[in-house]
Amino acid sequence: MKRNLPLILASCTLLLGTCFSSCQEAEQSTEQPPNILFCIADDQSFPHAGAYGCDWVKTPAFDRVAREGLLFTRAYTPNAKCAPSRSCILTGRNSWQLEAAANHVPYFPEKFETYAEALQKQGYFVGHTAKGWAPGNPGEIDGKRRELLGPAFNQLKTTPPARFISNIDYAANFETFLEARAEGQPFCFWYGSTEPHRAYEFRAGVEKGGKSLTDIDQVFGFWPDNDSVRYDMLDYAFEIEYFDQHLERMLKMLEDQGLLENTLVVVTADNGMPFPRIKGMEYELSNHLPLAIMWPKGIEKPGRVVDDFVSFTDFAPTFLDVAGVKEPTMQPMEGESLLPVFENLSDACVREFMVIGKERHDMGRPDDQGYPIRGLVTKEFLYLRNYHPERWPSGNPETGYMNCDGSPTKSWVLNNRRTNGDSWFWEMNFGKRPAEELYQLSNDLECLRNLAAKPDYQEIKAQLAEQMEEELKAEGDPRMFGQGDRFEDYPYAEAATRNFYNRFMAGEKVRAGWINSTDIEAEKLD
Repeated sequence: MKRNLPLILASCTLLLGTCFSSCQEAEQSTEQPPNILFCIADDQSFPHAGAYGCDWVKTPAFDRVAREGLLFTRAYTPNAKCAPSRSCILTGRNSWQLEAAANHVPYFPEKFETYAEALQKQGYFVGHTAKGWAPGNPGEIDGKRRELLGPAFNQLKTTPPARFISNIDYAANFETFLEARAEGQPFCFWYGSTEPHRAYEFRAGVEKGGKSLTDIDQVFGFWPDNDSVRYDMLDYAFEIEYFDQHLERMLKMLEDQGLLENTLVVVTADNGMPFPRIKGMEYELSNHLPLAIMWPKGIEKPGRVVDDFVSFTDFAPTFLDVAGVKEPTMQPMEGESLLPVFENLSDACVREFMVIGKERHDMGRPDDQGYPIRGLVTKEFLYLRNYHPERWPSGNPETGYMNCDGSPTKSWVLNNRRTNGDSWFWEMNFGKRPAEELYQLSNDLECLRNLAAKPDYQEIKAQLAEQMEEELKAEGDPRMFGQGDRFEDYPYAEAATRNFYNRFMAGEKVRAGWINSTDIEAEKLD
């Protein structure tokens, strides 16, 4: 394999290495800051990893990180969609604090610095492979496209085990990245797999992964339990396992090079699985994500299970904290450093709830409207406020419910209503919703029973709503001050997505590759 890097990258590496070496000489007594390896799957729900007891998804590398580090059982993204979730990770701020970056496919605001940019200024060697912050436009600095996560290392390719899996050799490109850094220079690398994002090769989990339909112990109650859905779930599992295999190779590289001891390894996903009622929504399975962290040199009493709430806004302040970077070098952050958790301090992780929400995700509504939601999660309840219940939560039916990726599961639900007149599954996955939703997570993790209108739950609903609004006001959420419409005024960063609905309905030949043509309803629905 060729491993030649562009001359300009090599020159930058040399300059960074020289700068870092000079800093080392000036501060011989300073302890070496940790390396950072951030690994993010694309669309993987909690609890789909072996460490959580899921035996139909095999994740030995994730399980090792959890076993030799920490396993988190309540990690949440504030916004369950690729670009806004990743924006929260990069900046340490909730999506409603990020202006245009609250939306999917946005222009990333120039004013917000990322943790990777801050670490690069500190002397870290920074880079990423495959999917970094996306989709959207990161903007330019001095006429050059901004690199929110440093340069991309995507040169080395491989033959993927199934159709639609990326041909980027993630692990080999990580090795190239390690070779490019100066000796002794700390690094910060983002491994951004594109799996298990759709599309999938149908039945790959069975025919190439050796899985069986009976492996799955339970199908979520808002989907039918049939072969089509089970095949779909096993294909999803097959792609998670591919992500994990590259993680395993990366851990071995670090171990072989003597780097694992002082590398902070974080493994998670950006949002829930790409199935109806999960990805792009704000339910428990949408925002609740897998998380394992190891750092042999820096975590006290490894093997612990952490049941406290952790937000994706906590990653950026954690990385800056362990690297010795002071927060004032960036914008104020809402998240908290997890270093006290690593040190096993008694007052670590005092967060008692998570605030979640969304604005505009994929196109598919008139005038580029979003579907604004805010919610509050406690260990007992999930409260949701839908600000425009008259709108379709997954996008308008006549454009194909575009905030839900095309899939065998989606097709079955839509066709079942059309051909059999059975609308229950359709209502659960695509139907309009009331202004308020309330679910008791202690006995309804799938959020099947909305308690918001039940007389016995009015007091708890009012308490949660008040708590949510107080927190959002303290965080400066424009929607709490009657300025929510500003999120719909931010344009899509891609011209092809702007005014999509109106153009589509006018007969213009516009399309989106992530839905099936059969997802589009022949007539408007009420």
